[in-house]
Amino acid sequence: MKLTDHITRTPFAFDTDRGAEARAAAPFASGPLADLLEGTGGSSPYLLGLIQREADWLEGAVEDMDGALAALFEGLEGAGDLPVALRQAKRRVALLTALGDLGGAWPLERVTATLTEFADVAVGLALRAAVAQEVKRGKLPGADDSAVEQAGGIAVFAMGKMGAHELNYSSDIDLICLFDETRYDRDDYHDARASLVRATRRMAATLNDLTGEGYVFRTDLRLRPDPAVTPVCMAMEAAERYYESLGRTWERAAYIKARVCAGDFAAGDRFLQALRPFVWRRHLDFAAIQDAHDMRLKIREHKGRHGRIALPGHNMKLGRGGIREIEFFTQTRQLIAGGRDPDLRARGTVEGLARLTEKGWLPAGVSDKLAEHYRAHREVEHRVQMVNDAQTHTLPEALEGMARLACLMGVELDPWQKELRARLTEVHELTEGFFAPDARGSVETPEVFENSELPSRWPTYPCLRSSRAVEIFKRLKPEILRRLAEAARPEEALTAFDGFLSRLPAGVQVFSLLDSNAQLLDLLADIAGTSPDLAHYLARNASVFDAVIAGDFFAPWPGRVALTEALRDRLAQETDYETRLDQARRWQKDWHFRIGVHLLRGLMETEEAGAAYADLAEAVLAALWPVVQEEFATKHGAAPGRGAVVLGMGSLGSARLHARSDLDLIVIYDPDGVEASEGRRPLPARTYYARLTQALITAMTAPMAEGRLYEVDMRLRPSGNQGPVATSLEAFTSYQRTEAWVWEHLALTRARVLAGPPALGEEVEAFRREILGQPRDRIEILTALAGMRRRIAAAKGKGDPWDAKIGRGRMQEIELLAQSASLLSGKAVRQVPRALRGAAWIEAEDRETLVAAYALCTSVQTGAQLLSDAALDPERLGAGGRALMERLGGVSRFDGLLPELEQRTAAAAAILDRILPEERGADAHEG
Repeated sequence: MKLTDHITRTPFAFDTDRGAEARAAAPFASGPLADLLEGTGGSSPYLLGLIQREADWLEGAVEDMDGALAALFEGLEGAGDLPVALRQAKRRVALLTALGDLGGAWPLERVTATLTEFADVAVGLALRAAVAQEVKRGKLPGADDSAVEQAGGIAVFAMGKMGAHELNYSSDIDLICLFDETRYDRDDYHDARASLVRATRRMAATLNDLTGEGYVFRTDLRLRPDPAVTPVCMAMEAAERYYESLGRTWERAAYIKARVCAGDFAAGDRFLQALRPFVWRRHLDFAAIQDAHDMRLKIREHKGRHGRIALPGHNMKLGRGGIREIEFFTQTRQLIAGGRDPDLRARGTVEGLARLTEKGWLPAGVSDKLAEHYRAHREVEHRVQMVNDAQTHTLPEALEGMARLACLMGVELDPWQKELRARLTEVHELTEGFFAPDARGSVETPEVFENSELPSRWPTYPCLRSSRAVEIFKRLKPEILRRLAEAARPEEALTAFDGFLSRLPAGVQVFSLLDSNAQLLDLLADIAGTSPDLAHYLARNASVFDAVIAGDFFAPWPGRVALTEALRDRLAQETDYETRLDQARRWQKDWHFRIGVHLLRGLMETEEAGAAYADLAEAVLAALWPVVQEEFATKHGAAPGRGAVVLGMGSLGSARLHARSDLDLIVIYDPDGVEASEGRRPLPARTYYARLTQALITAMTAPMAEGRLYEVDMRLRPSGNQGPVATSLEAFTSYQRTEAWVWEHLALTRARVLAGPPALGEEVEAFRREILGQPRDRIEILTALAGMRRRIAAAKGKGDPWDAKIGRGRMQEIELLAQSASLLSGKAVRQVPRALRGAAWIEAEDRETLVAAYALCTSVQTGAQLLSDAALDPERLGAGGRALMERLGGVSRFDGLLPELEQRTAAAAAILDRILPEERGADAHEG
């Protein structure tokens, strides 16, 4: 790259004498570079000095800038006097970068990347030289010359702007130096640490000391843990313990940009991996907003940066609307969601803003504006520092200084100042609303709640024990009360919210989340006004709110395949078995909550929600079954034979579940002649698969830190409650051919392979179709069905009027008739409506009556199960719950739902009465 081919602007000369001096000092008599140097020299005494000092080198460098930089870096290797060579290289890098910047040849990213690349090289060379001296003196235990390349186990972490490749002209460099203590014997630890501390100090002095040649970089080592009492180089294990127990939010934010820049890269990368849970929290971490806001306020108070924006003396980094506000805004958003989405863990500020937009965390307009302002702010910052190579971010106080700065910017003073003030103001407005939103609503209690005692109880609840929680909730309370007052039944809504609040174990995270996301207040008020049971669930599982903020929460349902892949990817990121199980639970709760909200908000109807609940359960089984097998195999070896498949039965098999469905499962395995597994503790095949199945049940049902996944029912296996929980393929096929009762073949009509080896699954499905495809005697099947109907009625009674499942003409009876129709058709149809409509032996009008009754029963059950785990009680059902049931039931008034249910199920019962034969001898077919 030839600089003169890329010059796009020429700063006007501010100081004629200095400009002439610059022209005279340079080897260019005329042309664009001469004009550039004249203007630059007139505005920056620092650059003028560099031009004069490096004129001979500069003449060749501008002809091939990339080549000059490469040669410069290469020449540092093996330099005889490293401190002098580094200082000379710093001058030349700074000069060439400044000219590339001022001439418009390099964009901001190239400027900062070049300065950072040199910093990396300088730190690496200074560190190796310092360690080499320790090795040469015999002070580093057990080390020889080969240890120098990895710096004796020291890993240097570039922090801040250096870590993000964003250094400016006069940046200091923030470094943390840690060493891998596992490289040294315990007896040598103290000697090794002392040696590495000396090496670190020597490295810093090489970079930092001001000599006749200048300095390389001002070096700051104070970002390490507890710098007042810890050495400049400390053991990684000690640092990790500190962060796990005492680490603060600002330290988490600092590690967003951290990277290994020198020394033992492998050890440094291992440390960053170990620190990942500290930096990136598993839950959405909205409490980080308050921490970041507190940090901003402390900086403002300490540096005197509060008050209105006035350009003279304004700090472009720390002042209102400055660089730090954009960085804090970006990093805080990354901290909030980066634990759940690794794609958000970008080091660069502009890249971080872009990622946040890609993932739906920021509107494109906001990120684009902030990125534009960030680049413009950094350009101003660079020009401020070019004047005298001063580590300053402060605009000049005097008009003369501002004019000099405008010269370096290549712009006229007045319009530039107007534009800069507008940029600072817009940055402050965009970021301040995020960090410190104004209190919402009126401080007055709505009139409808003036006589309620509930709000007076709230300060005594566990969630409001901390002063921080109280402070955030104080901002939220007026808006919460206002929204609850707008519910159809405000007192019911307030009572439900009170239940939510009373059961909330801690408040800071949830309140911070609500404070930062107004749409969640709407959702919470909606849930509180609909169902105390849902509010109770939220109180115990408030982390599910995370899912609402995850960008695509209200997008169309992704489907079973996408869900399965998503969970597999999530589990693949972990290696610990229990962590995987907890991850599966957390993931399932997010999606389960999403279905419930979609159903509540009318984004899904009954049939869609039933299919979605089934997709979710199937995805969990499909993704978790291999994980369970992998864990089991570590002790007992790989599964003997062809493996095992998991069959979904009942509602899961027919792909229609509700919010509280348990899972009916059967596990079928094929040892394929293999008698036992091969592992540390081999097991006979029959025992192996029985225990493996029990491990699956435990993985699904165990109440872990994140709760349980599902209740599992294995009673539909051939042995029922007796015998092993897993059935061999041979035993299963033999039993179904020779011993199975009619009800077991009816159950088989809804069986579906959900997980396991595809070949074995295809064989099981082919056998199912074979068994169900056999000719059947209709009278025999319907007589058996009549007997089952009689026995269920005797055992269950009439059932609750609102129970849509049990009772005459209700779900269970219609499902049994549909299964019978499927069995008689020989087509193995799983879905109830399809099976009924395919039964030509039922009158067409009766078929539609049965389908309509089943649809209404399903809707009532789906809504009731979403609202509560108890029987539906109209007296306790709030206005929101009634509205939900009205919509799902297709009635205009809730009072009309029960009569509609009773009318339709009575009609269905009458059809069953006509279809089913007399029950004489029915017991012989019931099982």
